[in-house]
Amino acid sequence: MKSIPFRPLRLTMMSAAAWMAQAAYAVQDLPGGPAVRQLNLHPPVTRIAQEQHFLHWMMLGICTVIFVAVFAVMFYSIWKHRRSQGAKAANFHESATVEIAWTIVPFIIVILMALPATKVLVAQKDTTNADLTIKVTGYQWKWGYDYLKGEGEGLSFISTLDTSHRVLSNSGNVKDAPPDYLLKVDQPLVVPAGKKVRIITTANDVIHSFMVPAFGIKQDAIPGFVRDTWFKAEKPGDYYGQCAELCGKEHAYMPIHVKVLQSDQYKTWVEEETKKAASKRDDPNKEWKLDELVARGEKVYAANCAVCHQPNGKGAGPIKALDGSPVVLGPLAEAMHVVLEGRNNGAMPSWKALSDVELAAVLTFAKNHWSNKTGQLIQPAQFKDARGGKFPEGGAPPAAAEPVAGAAAAAPQPYQVFFATGDKALNAEAQAVVAQAAEYLKAHADSKVALSGFVDATGNADQNAELAKQRAQNVAKALTDAGVAQERIALHKPTTITAGAGADQQARRVDIVAAQ
Repeated sequence: MKSIPFRPLRLTMMSAAAWMAQAAYAVQDLPGGPAVRQLNLHPPVTRIAQEQHFLHWMMLGICTVIFVAVFAVMFYSIWKHRRSQGAKAANFHESATVEIAWTIVPFIIVILMALPATKVLVAQKDTTNADLTIKVTGYQWKWGYDYLKGEGEGLSFISTLDTSHRVLSNSGNVKDAPPDYLLKVDQPLVVPAGKKVRIITTANDVIHSFMVPAFGIKQDAIPGFVRDTWFKAEKPGDYYGQCAELCGKEHAYMPIHVKVLQSDQYKTWVEEETKKAASKRDDPNKEWKLDELVARGEKVYAANCAVCHQPNGKGAGPIKALDGSPVVLGPLAEAMHVVLEGRNNGAMPSWKALSDVELAAVLTFAKNHWSNKTGQLIQPAQFKDARGGKFPEGGAPPAAAEPVAGAAAAAPQPYQVFFATGDKALNAEAQAVVAQAAEYLKAHADSKVALSGFVDATGNADQNAELAKQRAQNVAKALTDAGVAQERIALHKPTTITAGAGADQQARRVDIVAAQ
């Protein structure tokens, strides 16, 4: 029998040890967050979390005693009455005393376990008499905080993963990562110490879950539903959590940072944030200049878009590039639909949580940055109208725009084919729109198009998606019947529009757009 060479094995073990040492070096304790080799629950800073710790150890202790007692009797019986010692099986019927005993004893144990557990569960749901009420909205993939009641009422902001941490994650080199790696946000949730804070959770798109282990809270955020929980942090400091529900490809980049301040510090923070909010409050009807919107849009892009599309606008992997994008360079209506409704079932999330000014600014920035020198200016009032379903017709730029010659010549306008409710057949108006698109494609022999069907989020999702698919297929057939080659047409998966984001007519359409 051949022996296994020792040298390769030793080298492999040394390499593995070096890798583990490097990985261990990169991980550090984070006060208020996860700790290295943490075996127990997170150190509690609320009364509820302390009670959860007590329940955890009490249940574990009871289960351990039962385990030891049962197996001790079992092993004793096996050893004492083994056949080699001449033991013989007894022949007897069931004992009423034993039957009563093993019914009553477990019942008493369960009651002893249930009483303190029920007390804690009831306390966890008692959200009355809160000093502060905050609505937490889950978005793909960030958190929105609205201070509804109490000191700070009226404040509202979006909390997003710090851009530098996302860049570090994309690099793959995290050996020098900070202790709060992937937990640092641009704006944390701030609350006062010693005050009861009621958290109302909901979601804008898919199910999320708001969890902060140090507070002992975990509450799902569900679209269309309102749930609530509460906490009272006794100790000032920084505490961390994460979305605890798998919510899409960016799930790992959706941290929670709660900063607990002393009462006087919190009061100062509220005053400062109120002043900032007042200075940032914009009139959506104000007419902006191009350079003003571009400068504002650069900040919005850095905070919300750069983590996926990259600061250089080139995208990464499946993330589409914005530099030279047919959608960005093309007509305005399609780009507005994208940022308001999202695309590809949430891969590109809806950004309707941003204000009209922020949306106009970031779209103006994208249309006038990198190599995208279109000169197009989008006013906030146009987004205000779009939220009500009134998009620019044909995507033509506003009169004040000075587009670069030929910048969007290669991209057809997004022809929108609308259908009647529940119908997949093209009516006369829809056929006219398809005829226009066919004429364009005949005049531009090198152009390819994609058909994007839209579906309403209400009702039966499978039926809605199938109807959207059939509508897109019928539009494709109408184009081929008009002389457009099949290989020039691509069918995209239907995009869901949530209720309130342009449902009704906007969810009963097929867009004919430039293929990317």
